[in-house]
Amino acid sequence: MEKEFFAHETAVIDEGCKIGKGCKIWHFTHVMKDCEIGENCNLGQNVVVSPQVSLGRNVKVQNNVSIYTGVICEDDVFLGPSMVFTNVINPRSHILRRDQYQQTLVKRGASIGANATIVCGNTIGEFAFIGAGTVVTRDVPPFALIVGNPGRQVGWMSEYGHRLTFDGNGYAVCPESKEKYRFIDGKVINLGK
Repeated sequence: MEKEFFAHETAVIDEGCKIGKGCKIWHFTHVMKDCEIGENCNLGQNVVVSPQVSLGRNVKVQNNVSIYTGVICEDDVFLGPSMVFTNVINPRSHILRRDQYQQTLVKRGASIGANATIVCGNTIGEFAFIGAGTVVTRDVPPFALIVGNPGRQVGWMSEYGHRLTFDGNGYAVCPESKEKYRFIDGKVINLGK
């Protein structure tokens, strides 16, 4: 049976992984057993996808990213160049902690910028935007814009990746999609067009 995805000749794909139709797996990337990669994902150069990782549909993984056991990325997630996941909160070389991997959940549409670090055990909300070089040490709300070390929320982002400016009544409009957003009770809601 012909495979329904592209893998560069230098990529290593272990037995027992599931790779969706239309995926592209580039130079020197290693996809390990028991992981699941949804349709139309793009894994850049020098990427590692560890066992039991789950990537949804249309996930874009840029060069030099290691996605460790315990990470789940939903559909339409963007992982920027050289960003970092962890999966053990207190690693030591001389102590095995494979039974202590913590889950990190990256929800639909979230973007993580280049060289950001995501400390394990946290959830990044839908369409959140993590700036380049940011260190995430706690859960991130949907649509939040997080920057710095440690990461701090400095605003809100639209689904199209534009910073939202709310008026005195708690409404904002994305300049690209023209979708309307409402800020109420500390949360952002997409009202559509």
